[in-house]
Amino acid sequence: MTEAVEYDVVVLGGGPAGENVADRTRAAGLSTAVVESELVGGECSYWACVPSKALLRPALARADARRVPGLAGAVQGPLDAAAVFAHRDYWTGDWKDEGQIDWLDSIGAHVYRGHGQLYGVRKVAVTSPEGEHHVLTAKHAVVVATGTRALVPDLPGMAGARPWTSREATSAREVPGRLLIVGGSVVAAEMATAWQALGSQVTVLVRGSRLLPRMEPFAGALVADALREAGAVVRTGVSVESVVRDGSTGPVTVVLEGGETLEGDELLVATGRSPRTEDIGLDTVGLTAGEWIGVDDGCRVPGHDWLYAVGDVNHRALLTHQGKYQARIAGAAIAARAAGDAALDTGRWGAHVATADTQALPQVVFTDPEAAAVGLSLADAERAGLRVRAVDYDLGKVSGAGLYADGYRGRARMIVDLDREIVLGATFVGPGAAELLHAATIAVAAEVPIERLWHAVPAYPTISEVWLRLLETYRG
Repeated sequence: MTEAVEYDVVVLGGGPAGENVADRTRAAGLSTAVVESELVGGECSYWACVPSKALLRPALARADARRVPGLAGAVQGPLDAAAVFAHRDYWTGDWKDEGQIDWLDSIGAHVYRGHGQLYGVRKVAVTSPEGEHHVLTAKHAVVVATGTRALVPDLPGMAGARPWTSREATSAREVPGRLLIVGGSVVAAEMATAWQALGSQVTVLVRGSRLLPRMEPFAGALVADALREAGAVVRTGVSVESVVRDGSTGPVTVVLEGGETLEGDELLVATGRSPRTEDIGLDTVGLTAGEWIGVDDGCRVPGHDWLYAVGDVNHRALLTHQGKYQARIAGAAIAARAAGDAALDTGRWGAHVATADTQALPQVVFTDPEAAAVGLSLADAERAGLRVRAVDYDLGKVSGAGLYADGYRGRARMIVDLDREIVLGATFVGPGAAELLHAATIAVAAEVPIERLWHAVPAYPTISEVWLRLLETYRG
């Protein structure tokens, strides 16, 4: 039986980006359907941001405590892995999505469980797990928010080795004795931090020259140094040629270029993401299955005035908070167009463009030390041909940092546009550095003049006093 139903908006994908689109369109009074094939709440809630931070928090708290006189001696023992896993399970809702469903119900969105795919212009076909078929027609817009999946390289023996991806790394219930990690990404760095703290002997194999290659070089260097001090092995400039694992259990062997072999109990592959678009009907609307969905700055697909793509699937910024931001932008644009507004606010920093994706993109890596950045790095700015200056300061020299932890090690960098005298980017690396980031994000997004920032007085003694030190260094 096929049921045909019309909505104002149909959202394909019920992760954070899809949920936020539904929130905005429902707030505008538009009837909205959300189609999800797995758990409503998506990758972030069950296999990424939330469980990874639940695993990392005890590791970071213990590391901080070990740097505090009078407390260090009380926290020298191992982490209670069972308690850490139980805390992680609580925050994922034991991989059940009733709470997320209840929230969508509360705003009046209709949830369809099952596989959804585009079925021509303004239509989405849904097949439920029970085999029921629905065709949903969108009066105003279809929004694709299907996200990404882990990209596993097609190396000899890889498929049979049953490697971990980010999903297994954040949901595992036992601590492997030896964990091999391939990749230098955020996932690689964070999971190395978590599992080393939980008791694994971690080896990280990085093809490139450093960890965290998209951040300032000192970020990856400081994180790698800390991992090594914690007992992990971090090797750069190495390539994996093949993987061997015999049987359903037992060790896994990685063969490096040149023939060297390394053995572990589990292998985590953290080498990138690919779009979940191979089976969602893109070909029915003239797009290519399996590829990223290109969008304009308002997250609308060029040539398709009814089709939007938000979150990782559009490849603008593969971060949950940016996907939610894009969803708010797209939701506002959909609502405005549905109301008949002829002129949208599409200027730079306008209400209907996702300018922050390119100008004020924030990211935190929850390693020990934490690495946080927003806006342009020095390399980004130089590639763009801008006349800039990088201003650096040793975070450990700030009084608040010294009080936070004995032997505090960290670094801050501010990128200043010399022609406009504004901050284009900032990077902070150090314990607790994540909480420095939003002030920098405001400075970058608002394009606050350096002269005005001089009047933003940081409280003493906080680590935020680094802002004063950066400005003093800039002004000479």
